[in-house]
Amino acid sequence: MSASAQSQSVFRNRMARYYGYFTIGFIGVSLLMLLLEVFAGLPTQVIGWIFLLLTMALYATIGILSRTKALDEYYVAGRNVPAVFNGMATGADWMSAASFISMAGTLWLLGYDGLAYIMGWTGGYVLLALLFAPYLRKFGQYTIPDFVGARFGGNTARVVAAICAIIVSLTYVTAQVVGVGLIMQRFVGVDYTIGVILGLSGVLVCSFLGGMKAVTWTQVAQYIILIIAYLIPVTALSIQLTGFPLPQLSYGQALQRIQVLEQEQGLSRTTESPVVPGKFITSGYIPPFNEGLSNAAAVDAVRQINTQFGWSLTPPAAQAIPDAKKPELGDWRGTPWNFLALMACLMLGTAGLPHILIRFYTVPSVRESRLSVGWSLFFIFLLYFTAPAYAAFSRWQILENVVGKQISELPGWTKTWASNGLIVIRDLKAVDGVEIGKEPGWVKNLINAKTITIEDANGNGKIDLGPWEDIGDGKARAGEISGAATFLTKARVDGILQLNELGRATADGIDGDLVVLSTPDIAGLPFTIGALIAAGGLAAALSTADGLLVVIASAIAHDIYFRTINPKASLNTRIMLGKSMIVVAAVIAALLAIPRLALIAQMVAWAFSMAAATFFPVVLLGIFWKRANGPGAIAGMIGGLGVTLFYMFNNYMNPAFNVLGISHLGSGIFGLPVAIILIVVVSLLTKEPSKETQELVENLRNPITDDEGMTKMIDKVATAK
Repeated sequence: MSASAQSQSVFRNRMARYYGYFTIGFIGVSLLMLLLEVFAGLPTQVIGWIFLLLTMALYATIGILSRTKALDEYYVAGRNVPAVFNGMATGADWMSAASFISMAGTLWLLGYDGLAYIMGWTGGYVLLALLFAPYLRKFGQYTIPDFVGARFGGNTARVVAAICAIIVSLTYVTAQVVGVGLIMQRFVGVDYTIGVILGLSGVLVCSFLGGMKAVTWTQVAQYIILIIAYLIPVTALSIQLTGFPLPQLSYGQALQRIQVLEQEQGLSRTTESPVVPGKFITSGYIPPFNEGLSNAAAVDAVRQINTQFGWSLTPPAAQAIPDAKKPELGDWRGTPWNFLALMACLMLGTAGLPHILIRFYTVPSVRESRLSVGWSLFFIFLLYFTAPAYAAFSRWQILENVVGKQISELPGWTKTWASNGLIVIRDLKAVDGVEIGKEPGWVKNLINAKTITIEDANGNGKIDLGPWEDIGDGKARAGEISGAATFLTKARVDGILQLNELGRATADGIDGDLVVLSTPDIAGLPFTIGALIAAGGLAAALSTADGLLVVIASAIAHDIYFRTINPKASLNTRIMLGKSMIVVAAVIAALLAIPRLALIAQMVAWAFSMAAATFFPVVLLGIFWKRANGPGAIAGMIGGLGVTLFYMFNNYMNPAFNVLGISHLGSGIFGLPVAIILIVVVSLLTKEPSKETQELVENLRNPITDDEGMTKMIDKVATAK
């Protein structure tokens, strides 16, 4: 064994011992908190603060111990992270708030259609292993714009790639910040905005001092916390409901029970299509491809912005497709196109995300990069294989113990969550006889959003409910309240909770981002289990935010400033600028997160669509087609991003703007072919790359062994230009 390999083995064993002690310690603290709660009555708020402060202090300690002024360590963790630990760090970097918090919630809401997220996000790692990881490690630079700049020749391509990296990463990190705010709001009791600020403070401590070195070793700890936090509650729920301790193998029973409950409650039915005679549509949790298109997220986002900032923006007119009144729009419900487009974007976006791709710069060798992807898949599998069970057990509990019950007889957790503002229980019977002007907050929100109108017909100053009636033109009335028929139905005034009456301040339906966080309460588990989930969700959000902030900072400080504007900048200047940009990016992400423009999973899907249409094609063709050149790469990235954003915005605001019923979440499926076509066509119409660049590509495509001469070849290419 060489001296280098022996040193690496000693380092790996030492880190394994340290993190083994940490795992035992964390489990021990969790058990202690549980015992203190059950037998000593330790207040729940104290438990929440202990978990929060303990984990944040741990991350801060790792960040401080990993502080560095060495450029290699700041940007690529010194290129000495063993494969198994890089796999854990990649898993934590990957399993963001979208995976931990929102994925099970998305499955809860969509059923089968939500599986596109799991198949897309895991399938992308197969592409990474086959197409990108070993080649990028052999290339051996600091960032993905570094690869683009060196491969495609020049600063213009590098700057375009850096801007794309900033846009993609900022969208992604905003979703993580939303998750941080939700967790803080629920388990520590602070305001959502304050929670965002507290969480970002923890991110900055981790990434500010040590860059990628601190981020990597913090993420290893965060993975341990998040996977323990995810598996324990759903295992307890599986034992409670089925008597079997492996939820991944027992949730079939939950699906069967869900089908029965949906039929009993009228939530699952087969109806003839209002658009295509003779075509029948099956709705429910299990049948596939039954999600229509709507702009509910856009309407909700505008209302939330108005609520947060006191503005009076007019939300877009609510629309849903298919719509019986607009047969010319077509009926795409029941087709797999949207499912397939979303899955493809998530898969290709996975292989094109800058914060994931740079992880393969941090391992010691090409061989370790391949092993790293394998370990990443294993660590991600542990959570993704469990998420469908999480969603099914939670939905079973909601349908069994909450939906269809008298409002006055609901479980205690619903009242707690309603008092915290996390859910709104909306039954119109609750406002019968209430003085006008003293309505509950959810009623005022609906009035402000012009969803309902109150008219004091008898002049007694109170809201009086009468018989429900259809008054035509899509409107309905319940006594002195009138509004859209989709909101005002007979079921709304019966005092019994319907599924869509368990909603949010500005929209129908439970918030999918709350499903995982609420499951311990729903199942009647001790608060410590819920606090454990909060710690795991916080770890997931912070770990991804760490990596994304480093990508944004390096794009500005390294790729734009050092590589393009001031190549003579000193080492200290470059590192200080990088640290400053981390702070700036964090502040911008916080501002973007406050209005909550969409569910966490939706914002993440946007980032993946943009990555699929920009970085995936340019890196793929950059490695495997030596004729691709700089003008082609520039045209491809700009064209792919432009088409994706154009489709995304228009469909988000107006679902009638669609192709084959594909939603804004899969918009990258249109930008991707545009990017590939532009790269190929423009490259063929312009000057071919230099001989040195083509030799570089040929050498790069042979990643079996490490090539210490790669840097010399890159320098030779730069000199030739």
